[in-house]
Amino acid sequence: MNTRTSRWTKRTLRTAAALIVAALVWIFWGADALHERTDGNYRARPGGFAPVTNPTRLAEEGAYLARIGNCALCHTAPGGPPFAGGRAIATPFGAVLSTNITPDPTHGLGQWTPDDFWRALHHGKGRDGRRLSPAFPYTSYTRVSRSDADALFAYLMTVAPAALANAPSTLAWPFNTQAALAVWRALYFWPQNGAEPEPASAADAPGAEASGAAVATLARGAYLVQGLGHCTECHGKRGPLGGLQSGKTLAGAVLPGTPWYAPSLQRADEAGAISLAQTVAVLQGDTAHQGYASGPMAEVVLHGTQHLRDADAQAIAAYLQSVALPAKAAAPTEAAQTSTDPRAAKLYEDQCADCHGKDGKGQSGAYPALAANRAVLMDKPNNAVLSVLYGGFAPATARNPRPFGMPPYLLSLNDADVAAVLTHVRTSWGNHATGVSELQVQQIRRVQAAH
Repeated sequence: MNTRTSRWTKRTLRTAAALIVAALVWIFWGADALHERTDGNYRARPGGFAPVTNPTRLAEEGAYLARIGNCALCHTAPGGPPFAGGRAIATPFGAVLSTNITPDPTHGLGQWTPDDFWRALHHGKGRDGRRLSPAFPYTSYTRVSRSDADALFAYLMTVAPAALANAPSTLAWPFNTQAALAVWRALYFWPQNGAEPEPASAADAPGAEASGAAVATLARGAYLVQGLGHCTECHGKRGPLGGLQSGKTLAGAVLPGTPWYAPSLQRADEAGAISLAQTVAVLQGDTAHQGYASGPMAEVVLHGTQHLRDADAQAIAAYLQSVALPAKAAAPTEAAQTSTDPRAAKLYEDQCADCHGKDGKGQSGAYPALAANRAVLMDKPNNAVLSVLYGGFAPATARNPRPFGMPPYLLSLNDADVAAVLTHVRTSWGNHATGVSELQVQQIRRVQAAH
């Protein structure tokens, strides 16, 4: 190697090293600093927000927001004090324990200010500046407006303080380090403007002509779905490091650590909005002939969406309808047929027909139809398998205080039986879904048992 080549090699290595150092500085400090420096809402209430003149009314609004944001569900351990934390949030890298958000001055938010709380929601940082785990969905909460953040904080300051210390996560190294969080944030997180978004155009509204009211309704729906409702955190597809994939934030995904599948909110053959009335009924916990919320979504309805004001429920339904993808072309019409497996047919007759009907049409207002039911015909049969194994239970809501339920068959049906009866359901009465294998049932049962 001649002297000239050697000098060129050294310059190249020095340049590469400088670029690596610059990238590391940006990841560990620059990105976060830029986020907060460019955020006009962080240390000062933005112009246009009225000063707080009625703290009681602000806290009342915060109570509503906390309900529809489902704060208590994640921040309350089973049997523990409300909002005192300790509930395990599963991730692909271990569990994160939710934190104490009561006004306790030692373990909770008792020494926090509204600015500190805004920083946590909007920037994903604690009062001490430490980066928070995205198991706390600040990737969605960054869209919450400053006025709603202040209302939430005002309400949390009224709940009973609980002197319960925060438990450490069980995340594996290096995912439990601030360095890993810095890298993750550099890849996947950029704070939003903290204001209600507007649809791309008035044409996004359902119907032929979109009025100003329709545009405002869509904007409110988008704000609730993308922000406080944090729907994308369950219904969005994620990459190998747990970041939401661009363009797939409502595309459906299996929940981390469980076999439950959060269906696509865009596909008409999964959970994409078909009608405003049906979507509102499901959100508010009313009965629907095609089914009801079950599994993790039942908890969301029970603790959260059933409390939606009618206007907010309508806004969410309108927004979901606006983002629904065109339905796939229908398959060639065929005469309705029933599965020809006599064993599976006998299982259905003995275990299911009394409630769901021999014709699969169910009983209106009580037991959902299975014929043409999207919930049992999805490509992924996870939820149908889990409902057969562990039962199907609708949430007891104000609109449906005594719901009918389906008993669990975990002990009475083996994996082959479950696969057979679900294959029968998915291929009868004109249903044309793929069959369910015994191996699929076995895998789903094993993952759920470990959860």
